[in-house]
Amino acid sequence: MKNYYFSTKKMCVGYDNKPLIKDMEIVLPRGEVLCLIGPNGAGKSTVLKSIARQLALLGGTVYLGEDDLSEMKADELAKRMSVVFTEKVKAELKSCRDMVATGRYPYTGWFGILSEEDERIVSEVMELTHITDISEKDFDRISDGQKQRVMLTRAICQEPEIVILDEPTSYLDIKYKLEFLSLLQEMREKRGLTVIMSLHELELAKIVSDKILCLKGEYVERYGTPEEIFESDFIARLFDLNEKNFAGNKKLLAYMKQIGTY
Repeated sequence: MKNYYFSTKKMCVGYDNKPLIKDMEIVLPRGEVLCLIGPNGAGKSTVLKSIARQLALLGGTVYLGEDDLSEMKADELAKRMSVVFTEKVKAELKSCRDMVATGRYPYTGWFGILSEEDERIVSEVMELTHITDISEKDFDRISDGQKQRVMLTRAICQEPEIVILDEPTSYLDIKYKLEFLSLLQEMREKRGLTVIMSLHELELAKIVSDKILCLKGEYVERYGTPEEIFESDFIARLFDLNEKNFAGNKKLLAYMKQIGTY
């Protein structure tokens, strides 16, 4: 485990003591991006929630460096890992800046009072993610796309070593999808940020990932580099895509070829 920042050993995940995916073995160096792909219902969110300790593991171990994640105190984990899931969050009259600032709570102590340095970090990250213009708006009254950007900003404001993201580009238009993924690349290069996320957009996963984990069925279908995953007809088999079903649509066939489905 010494050569990897994030790793799992025989990880088993599921609900109500019923295993969904077994014996997961993942290794990821610091500063790399891992994308989870697979059909709806394949278990991507379950895996991410289990890594984030929102669901209890049904077996195995998750490590950050040499530290067993299950043995880490909550405040220590909050300084090392930030999490963004797709569930809608109620802010109770908080402004967008207030929501972003909660990312600093692991560093503020019980009273949640931000220092000048905390305030500087909040402002800096909001500028990086281009949400300064909605800083004072009520979080509950902005669009879903804007909410997603605010929550992503909060995660980065936490200054984590690793960030867990479930469909982070949902609700974002193409401009903000690309800006966000560009920001992740910048954070990994400058700060060594490690990223584990699920994505539906296969073409984006192919571009931004160092490793890809493919889920379908009781065990991991395949784990490797984009070059290893997007080869031959594997993606078509993963998503049950049949070229014959699209034989009359040249544009769809061209897209399937582009993302390596046949």
